[in-house]
Amino acid sequence: MPAPFPERFPDAFRDAFRDSFRDAFRDAFPETPAAAAALAVATRFCSPALLNHSIRAYVWGAGYARAHGIEFDDELYYVSSLLHDIGLTETFDSHTVPFEEAGGRLAWVFGTAAGWSPERAARAEKIIVVHMRDDVAASDDPESHMLQVATSWDVSGRRPEEFPQDARAAVLARHPRLGFGAEFLAAFEDQSRRKPGCAADRSVTGGIAARIAAHPLDA
Repeated sequence: MPAPFPERFPDAFRDAFRDSFRDAFRDAFPETPAAAAALAVATRFCSPALLNHSIRAYVWGAGYARAHGIEFDDELYYVSSLLHDIGLTETFDSHTVPFEEAGGRLAWVFGTAAGWSPERAARAEKIIVVHMRDDVAASDDPESHMLQVATSWDVSGRRPEEFPQDARAAVLARHPRLGFGAEFLAAFEDQSRRKPGCAADRSVTGGIAARIAAHPLDA
């Protein structure tokens, strides 16, 4: 995790140190046709709260990677972040397939339509599916690791030490939660009822409601 702020140094140095971490969580989105199309799709089909969550997932993950020196594919991570919960939307919700698998398949279709190679489209599918699986290491799969870190923080407050207070305030000012916790919990509970045994069901039975209720971003 990032080193603690060096309190023994002069104020100006500490301020610059803090600014460097805050700057890591800036809005610096990839400017490619695929990135623009992913934002258009997410804006069209996600609720405002789910859209902001998807954008925050990119910002949190990219900032975390910058703070830790993790090299990643910016366009691939952005598209995967924007589409990672598309399977929870009314239009793309599957009544038989877990939401992350439905969303991953949609990302494969999206990537293929965007002209990506089959391998690149499959990477987006994997990143989205893996965000609901056991932890993976950044050394094995940086984009999947980043999305796991970002979404687990934004949903249930995991790894708060990775996200400085001033960065949190700046990100939420740009992309507010808009009642995200309650909306997301309702979506997971619906998935749990209809698809017993899926990852969302395991999250519900594992106590995600309490973690959402105690989230420091909603304090």
